[in-house]
Amino acid sequence: MKTQIKEISGSIVAPKGFLASGVFCDIKRLGTGKGSNRGQKRDLALIVSEMPATVAGMFTTNQVCAAPVKVCVERVKTGGHVQTLVVNSGNANACTGKQGMADAREMVSFTERALNLPKGSALVGSTGRIGVTMPMDNVRAGIIEAATLLGSAVGNADQAAEAIMTSDSRSKQIAIEFKLGGKAVRIGGICKGAGMIQPGMSPTGERPATLPHGGLHATMLCFITTDAAIDAKVLQAALNEAVAHSFNRITVDGDMSTNDTVLVLANGLAGNPIVGDEVTSLISKKKSKVRASSRRLLRDFEVFQAALNHVCLELAKMIVRDGEGVHRVVTVRVNGAKTIQDADAAARAVANSALVKTSWHGGDPNWGRIIDAIGYSPATVVEGKIDIGYSAVGGKNILWSLKRGQPTKATFKELCAAVAPKEFELHINLNLGKANAVMYAADLTEAYVDYNKGDVTDPTTLGG
Repeated sequence: MKTQIKEISGSIVAPKGFLASGVFCDIKRLGTGKGSNRGQKRDLALIVSEMPATVAGMFTTNQVCAAPVKVCVERVKTGGHVQTLVVNSGNANACTGKQGMADAREMVSFTERALNLPKGSALVGSTGRIGVTMPMDNVRAGIIEAATLLGSAVGNADQAAEAIMTSDSRSKQIAIEFKLGGKAVRIGGICKGAGMIQPGMSPTGERPATLPHGGLHATMLCFITTDAAIDAKVLQAALNEAVAHSFNRITVDGDMSTNDTVLVLANGLAGNPIVGDEVTSLISKKKSKVRASSRRLLRDFEVFQAALNHVCLELAKMIVRDGEGVHRVVTVRVNGAKTIQDADAAARAVANSALVKTSWHGGDPNWGRIIDAIGYSPATVVEGKIDIGYSAVGGKNILWSLKRGQPTKATFKELCAAVAPKEFELHINLNLGKANAVMYAADLTEAYVDYNKGDVTDPTTLGG
């Protein structure tokens, strides 16, 4: 059964009962460094549910983890209800020690007081420079102002989306509507991210043995609202799945941030029959073994899952397309691997190879660099079985440059034409099994290097 999804306006304020605002409170203060120093760009956002909402989260597995992430992990783990998110750009509040933790805790408690909400009902997100303490006088002033400007107009969502941006060139927003249990349900989301992008997130911020990772090093943040009625455990299960196939499948530069966060609030105001905790025991069962009385619950979950998957994947792709200096976006598809781990390893090796990424930028269909990256990946591969080819995005016709480890008769002109578009797909078949993986990747350009090479004449840029 295919979920009928309609895209609508309003992003995070499209679902019933959600308000948002964004203000400028000069969190960077010095006005130096990269990213958010564009005059008076908004740098603090509030997202508020008029009703207590269930919450789910996914967080960076970087062992160097920012204070706001630690606060969110603590609060989401308790399974309580949340009503507001306070998010700032310009300062990551990472590597800031005890003071950073105190500041993150004050951001949530001050927001709760400013909005007259119960203790424990706020979460926090931060992005920006690493190693700089938060200017809390500015932050408190920003929270107070943002609280007075909350609204449900499209412009309110635009303000919040701007306020979380750093090196992003544009805001990233989406909202959809679909039917769940006979009721119209909406999901909205905003995100930010352009550099330091290869998220590897988990619900606890701890590294599962099977979770792929990038390097230890701007941040991706995503905040999603929905008026669906859904149990917290079920919401977390749905978010785990959605992130696994979206944000954890993108890379701009192979670096994992200290602050990567995805949070979802669900306030239930759509009035659909609640997707309850009992669904969690049905998810892994075959449909034929699910009792008829429980099939509606499972069907409702599948509908919600498909809708959340759509939102997360669309937002994740927006991040890659807006990557720092990005000129081309490439979907890397690996098929025929012995295991999922092998498929993932091969896809990531290709997607993060500097030589491959620079050839993409140059429009060079250099399969030698691709097979080299496959070969040094941890995946089990056999040179004489590897196929490499190109297609249009979503295209069925693949132009193979390599078959069974040997060049095909495809001409250089034909191959150059295949990789000339701003977006295309790279197909790799290892021909060793049935496992597959996908990565949404970006090229590597002179503009990226120029943007990130640093400024040795400006000591204020040290640390992030």
